[in-house]
Amino acid sequence: MAGVGLLVSDLIISFMWVWSGTLTSIFVYNVLGLGRHEPSGEVIKCMISILVMFFFAFLGKITKGGAYNPLTVLADAISGDFRHFIFNVGARIPAQVIGSIIGVRLIIDTFPEVGLGPRLSVDIHRGALTEGFLTFAIVIISLGLAQKIPGNFLMKTWISSVSKLTLHILGSDLTGGCMNPASVMGWAFARGDHITKEHILVYWLAPIEATLLAVWIFRLVVRSPKEDKADMKSKSE
Repeated sequence: MAGVGLLVSDLIISFMWVWSGTLTSIFVYNVLGLGRHEPSGEVIKCMISILVMFFFAFLGKITKGGAYNPLTVLADAISGDFRHFIFNVGARIPAQVIGSIIGVRLIIDTFPEVGLGPRLSVDIHRGALTEGFLTFAIVIISLGLAQKIPGNFLMKTWISSVSKLTLHILGSDLTGGCMNPASVMGWAFARGDHITKEHILVYWLAPIEATLLAVWIFRLVVRSPKEDKADMKSKSE
């Protein structure tokens, strides 16, 4: 039952996540009447985006792990046993993709003027490197926060939110700065290009490889508190 609840949470939270970006843009540009690339509009949009990320972090906490990003689930799956890995990759990630697709379809039906989501504006190799670098950076930051600031929800969420927003801005003009394959899959599915080489390589393969690399390097370089305690105990004996 806990597994089913987690799948439902992933689907609903992923649905809400794709809507949050659209509603934020509509509020800033249509309701407030601020122009795109106008400094005041961008500042307000960034502030709202950070508040939104705090809200979704809170949702993840009360649902005991519900998430909207397959890369978060993948990084966690690598650290668990084989059964945990199969459940995360084979069930949770598809639930996030389905939630994103349903959310995007409803967005397009409700607000057809919003467009069709992030697109690749550079060549495929540069796009893959961009998404890979952004993903690698945010995974390393997330792993470091989980180990160095355990239990401090506000501090971890603040650093993580600002980091994600900064990386998103850096990559927004190239690939959209997504770092979320499920969200991009929802928009790509709506456009009908979700099975193209560009989409698979840039928004799935590159981020997944970057996540695996980040987890491996983090484990290699940074020792866990349990390992440190065990090492100190063995030395004292």
